[in-house]
Formats: sequence, structure tokens, C-alpha cells
Amino acid sequence: MAESKSLMEDFSPLQVLIPPPPSFPTKATHYLYIRRNAPKIPTPDDSRSLFIANIPPDSTEVHFRTLFSRLVGAGKFESINFPQDKKSSETTHEPAQALRLAAHRKRKRADEESQHEKDEAAAELPPTWSRQLYRSGSCAIALFADEKGVDLVLKAAKKLKKPKDYPVWGEGVGDKAPPLGSQWLKAHNMMTYPGNDVVQATMDIYFTVFNRKEREAAQLAKRLRHEPDEDGFVTVTRGGRAAPARRDEAEEAKQKMLERQQKKKDEMTDFYRFQMREKRKAEQIETLKKFEEDKKRVQAMKEKRGKFRPES
Repeated sequence: MAESKSLMEDFSPLQVLIPPPPSFPTKATHYLYIRRNAPKIPTPDDSRSLFIANIPPDSTEVHFRTLFSRLVGAGKFESINFPQDKKSSETTHEPAQALRLAAHRKRKRADEESQHEKDEAAAELPPTWSRQLYRSGSCAIALFADEKGVDLVLKAAKKLKKPKDYPVWGEGVGDKAPPLGSQWLKAHNMMTYPGNDVVQATMDIYFTVFNRKEREAAQLAKRLRHEPDEDGFVTVTRGGRAAPARRDEAEEAKQKMLERQQKKKDEMTDFYRFQMREKRKAEQIETLKKFEEDKKRVQAMKEKRGKFRPES
């Protein structure tokens, strides 16, 4: 309980008035909780970001733009990010073979890459909702022009003491955001069942992108069948080799592999302290052994020569 209380002390409440709907003509006060953004993994924009908890379910970027314009004036707010909008699993147009060979792919020209991105975006299925709703207690991250904008919002939130000073949620939005209610559900029904021409056009673009990527993957696999890698091996891909590797290529790759193995072996020699200690100990033993052998050899020569007698 104490930990939860300490966590809430980091936030500043920002009260907004929710306008009454026709079915329940009573105003309500909604509490937003704001603080400086401090994620576990820092980013360059943290100093000018504001973490907002308990956002209203019908939140949009337009709503927050009008809200912060009401608090600190226009020009301070830049954008807002809703983490809930991130898809858990994104679709891909890559064939299975293209995914396996993605690491060997060459970079395309900027204009060609831009056109491919447009085609892939057009190949996506159309959305089925005109406006996103969020669960109660969801959060968002607002980005301001500079750090001063964050300070102004935090100061303005502390000055809101009386309900008459609370900003009205959605005031000034107008037609800038898609409507909710029956119109929202009607738009959802229409977007869920698009016309045959829209579906046909999307499928045509999708298979155009898919076939192009499949051709690129086949060409890349064919090129890799003729190129030995850094270890001297040739990538085995579906379809087999188009032609045997040349003998000089194989010999050159083998020689490079042996040189790398020898270099790695030399680098690992005397790498650890115990290896150096054992090496010195072996050298000392070998030196003592040679000394004893030389000592015995000298003694044998003395005995063989006998006692020296000078001539009289």
C-alpha cells in the first residue's frame, strides 16, 4: 500500500470536465495523471515528453492538442503516442525463402525502395474502424516542442483548484475527429464490408509485391549457390547447385580457412595466466635436464682422459 502511495506521489492530477451526453445530462470530472516521461530505456526525447495516465476512452491527438492549447497556448504541443496502438503481431509480405535470406540482401536505391514501401502500404487490408477507443486506465506519451512546454503543463495543472477552471474535454474539436455513437458503428459496418473493387485492387497489389519478393529471393539464392562463405562453405539452398565450384575457388577458400584456424590457435596460446605459468615451469624443467646431461658428459670426458702427467 505504501509503495502504491509513493508511486502516485510522482504524478500530478489534471482535472478535465466531461461534457454531458444526451442520455445522461450531467457533467463529470475526469482525472488525468501526468508526470515527466522516465522510461526504463532512455530516449533523446524524454526531456520534452509527458507521461499521461488514465486517459479518456475516446482520446485522440486532436483532443490533446486542444487541451494543451487551452492550458499553455498553441505551438507547444507536437504529437502524442498511444502505446496501445502498436500491433502485437504485424503481417509480412515476405515469402518464406526471402525471410531466410534476408541477411544477404543488398540495399536498393532510394527511389526504388520508396516505391516498394508505397506498394507494401497499399497491399495492407483497409482498416475497419474510423476511430480507436481505449480501455479505462490506458496511458499515452505526449511530445512537446521543448522542455519548457512540459514545465508549463505541470505548472498549469497545479493551478487548477476550482471546477470552473477545469478545461472541457473535447471543446473545440468539432469535426476534426470522427464521430462516435451510431455514426461510428455505421461507419464500422461499411468499412468491414468494402466493395469488390477495393478488395480486388488490394489483392492485386499484394500478390504483385509477393511475387516480386519471391523473384528477388530466387535470384539471391542462385547467386549464393556460387559464392563460398568466409569458412569456405557454399550455401545449400533449395534447387541445388547450378554448377560445381571451381577447383581454384575451393583451394583458396580452404587455405583461408586453415590460416584463420592457425591464427585463432596462436591467439589462444598464452592467453590465460595458468598457461604462462605452466610454460615457464616446463622451460625450467627442460633447462635443468639439459644441465644434468651436460654435467654427466663433462664427467665422462674427465674419466676417459685420465690423470694428466706432465713430461719430465
